[in-house]
Amino acid sequence: MRPPAQPSRFNPPPNKPTGLFRDRDFLCLWWVGLASFLIRWLEILVFGVFTYQATGSAFTVAMMTMLRLLPMALFGAALGTLAERIVRHQALLLVVSGSLLTSLILTVISYAGHLEVWHLAVASFINGTAWASDNPVRRSMVGDIVGPVLMGRAMSLEVGTSTATRLAGPGMGGFLLASIGIAGIFAMSTVLYASALIAVLAVRQRDGNRRTDSTSFLASMAAGFAVLRRDPRMTGALWITVLFNLFGWPVLSMVPVIGKDQLGLGPGMIGLLASSDGLGALISALIVARLSAPGRYGRTYVLGLALFLLMLTPFALAPHPALAGMALFFSGAGQAGFAIMQATLMLVLAPPGLRSQAMGLMTMCIGTGPLGFLMLGALAEQFGAPATAVTLSLGGLLMLAVSWPWWRQLWRT
Repeated sequence: MRPPAQPSRFNPPPNKPTGLFRDRDFLCLWWVGLASFLIRWLEILVFGVFTYQATGSAFTVAMMTMLRLLPMALFGAALGTLAERIVRHQALLLVVSGSLLTSLILTVISYAGHLEVWHLAVASFINGTAWASDNPVRRSMVGDIVGPVLMGRAMSLEVGTSTATRLAGPGMGGFLLASIGIAGIFAMSTVLYASALIAVLAVRQRDGNRRTDSTSFLASMAAGFAVLRRDPRMTGALWITVLFNLFGWPVLSMVPVIGKDQLGLGPGMIGLLASSDGLGALISALIVARLSAPGRYGRTYVLGLALFLLMLTPFALAPHPALAGMALFFSGAGQAGFAIMQATLMLVLAPPGLRSQAMGLMTMCIGTGPLGFLMLGALAEQFGAPATAVTLSLGGLLMLAVSWPWWRQLWRT
């Protein structure tokens, strides 16, 4: 069985999460996350712009992001259980190496002038698989290193880093696409992944707390899910995740489409527009980190989703880029509250021995996003991106309201 959780090896100053950087292993894993986050947000925008320019199809743009999320639905739950049984360092090494090879191949193809949409589709799925492994593998390694007492601070840094890269990634993507082209962007991604691979090799703590019992893989998965399912707060938290990924997240893939068709923006300004929600998320994350208390976790989570969905309608209908950017700013603020509490609630509510499985189950719920992208893509082809964005955002708010019995225990947490 899993041995007891080990205490943290170091004690950063009270209320100063940055003290965690004094540990080399944490710093290395944080850098792997930073590089992966930055490339992810950059690629989502660049892939969307390239695909729309090549096909003129909003449906294809939505499908590109859907392929990035599909591995979460396919592999998320299994990865959560598998993470309890493997040497996570080896798994992380394999994941980063695969992403590095993918970026290198795209760099060669694009410099040769042979890049096509299907290449990006394959890359989206591969990098989406790496994304699906992040919670149960890399973040679980972070937990092994910092210990349960400091996990809250570590997750605060994780979410803050992801938020900051969501701010920088789209803006960088738009201007880099206009200046150095998509081949240059892939070359930059290759360099970042190479640095991440070096950071993985530099991690000293190679083996986390693995399960050593003889229980079968499927039996372990079933037993863990049975325990998690009995907690109505956990069920409510997972349901809120599903709503976000069905009705909210897909709408953000329409930023390049709405920016180009409705607002008449070029790639650089589209990138700036897309970074607006990242700015709102970053500011909101700082506020939530300072003011949030355990008694507000559930409410912050739900209200964050509600604000995010509410702001998508004025974004889609805005007649001017400044108004669209303002709406995205506030949607990002809501998204930050949601994102911070999503991981926090999983770690707080799950029993200590099932945290990796809880994170895997959360990843699987995030993987319901492809259904939202299918719905958005089909509607966008018929009714246009703005009308579809409004329909999904209002539909999400309606579903949130009528599903109150499913998450009321979470609200009271």
